[in-house]
Amino acid sequence: MAGCVLAILVCVAVLFTGAFTPVWAQTVPNQSLIEKAFPHSNKCKRCHERVYEEWETSPLAKSIHSPAFRASLDAYLTSAGGKDKTLCFRCHAPHVREFSDHVQLFIDQAKAGDPSLDGVACSQCHLIKQVDRAKHPPEPKYEIGGKTLYGPYKDFVQNLAHQSMELSLFQKSDLCLNCHQSVPSATNLGKANDLLGNWDQSRAVKSGKECQTCHMPQQVGESANGEKKRTIANHSFPGRIGKLRQEAAKLDVQTKIDGDTTTVTVKVYSLVPHNLPATHPAWARVVLNLDIKGKNLKTVFSDKRVYGRTYLDAKGQPTIFDFEAVKVAEDTVLKPEETREETFTFPTPKDTKTFDVEVGLSHGAISGPAPFLQRVEAESSQGSQDPVFQPIEIVKRTENVPVGK
Repeated sequence: MAGCVLAILVCVAVLFTGAFTPVWAQTVPNQSLIEKAFPHSNKCKRCHERVYEEWETSPLAKSIHSPAFRASLDAYLTSAGGKDKTLCFRCHAPHVREFSDHVQLFIDQAKAGDPSLDGVACSQCHLIKQVDRAKHPPEPKYEIGGKTLYGPYKDFVQNLAHQSMELSLFQKSDLCLNCHQSVPSATNLGKANDLLGNWDQSRAVKSGKECQTCHMPQQVGESANGEKKRTIANHSFPGRIGKLRQEAAKLDVQTKIDGDTTTVTVKVYSLVPHNLPATHPAWARVVLNLDIKGKNLKTVFSDKRVYGRTYLDAKGQPTIFDFEAVKVAEDTVLKPEETREETFTFPTPKDTKTFDVEVGLSHGAISGPAPFLQRVEAESSQGSQDPVFQPIEIVKRTENVPVGK
C-alpha cells in the first residue's frame, strides 16, 4: 500500500493540472484545453500501469490511429454528407461532444497517423456519469470540470490523485451503447442500421450477462500500482481480436456420399448475444469457407458463405460506407444466438480412398473498392502486410472421409 500511496502522490500534480504538460501540448492551446477536461491516458498510466498496458493492446487504443479509419474519415469529409465534421469522432473520440468547436484539431490529429490526442481512452469512459437511452444512438453525459472519476468498484482505494465514485452504470451494457448499438450516419436506415440485433432479448442477457461479462472479463490483479490484489476487470477488450473470438461460434459438419455426388451440411452456431458480425463498417463480414482436398491433398472443390450486409447508395450502387447507405440490398448477418444451416453439394472426389473436409469460420479481411484499399495500404506503415488485410480465424473443423467402394 505504501508503494501505491507514493505513486498516487506523484500523480496528484499531473492528473488535472498542466504541471507536466508535454511539449507538443504546449504548442497546441486547443489540445491543452481538451486534456485539462479529459486527462491524457499517459497521466493515468503513472498509477494504473496494468490497466494502461492492457488498454494499449486493445482496438479502443487505435480508434483514431488505424489506417482504415483515416481513409474512411477522408472519404466522409469529401462526401456530400460530410458536413457534420464531428460525426465520426462521436464514437472514435467521443469527447469531441464537449469540444465540437475544436473538431478540426481532432481531424488533423487523426490524419497525422500518430496522433498525440486520445481517441477512446481512460477519461472518455470514466468521466461518463449517465447514458441517455432515449436518444438514438444513446448519448453519454460527461462530468467534467471536477476531479471525480467513475467506476464499478464499491471498495475503491482513497487517494489524492482524484476522487472516485461507484456507479452501477459501469456494470451495465448501457455504458457501451453510445458507440456499439448503431451508427449515427446511417440513421435513415432505421432498424437495418442496428449493429447488435435483438441483443437485449438473448438468452445471455436474460441470464444476467452484460457486455462487460465477455468484453471486460474479470481477473485477479491490482487496479492501481501497489494496491492489494482483488477481482478487477480486464481492459484489453477482447472480441474480434483476442482469444474470446474462439468462443463466438461452433460448427457441426455432416458429410454424406451418394455415389458420384457428395453433400456436406454445416451447422453454424452463433454463441454470442448480438449480431455476428456487427456491420460497422459495412465491410465487416464473417466468412464460412469449405475446402475439399482429394488425392495428395489437392483442393478439388471450394465454396463459401458470407455473413454481413450489403448497402446501396443513392445511385443504387454497393457501398462500404454507412454515410452513403440509403438501402440494404442483402442481409445475411447471423442474428443473436442463431443457428444457420448451410448445404454444399459437389462431385465425389475420384482416384482416392479418402478425402479431407475443411470448414472454417473467420472474420473476413477488409474489402471494398480498389482505390479505398490502396489508400488503406498507403496509410499503413505495414503496407499490404497490415493485419487488416488478413482474415482472423474464429473456429475450424477438419475431418477425413472414406470414399468407400
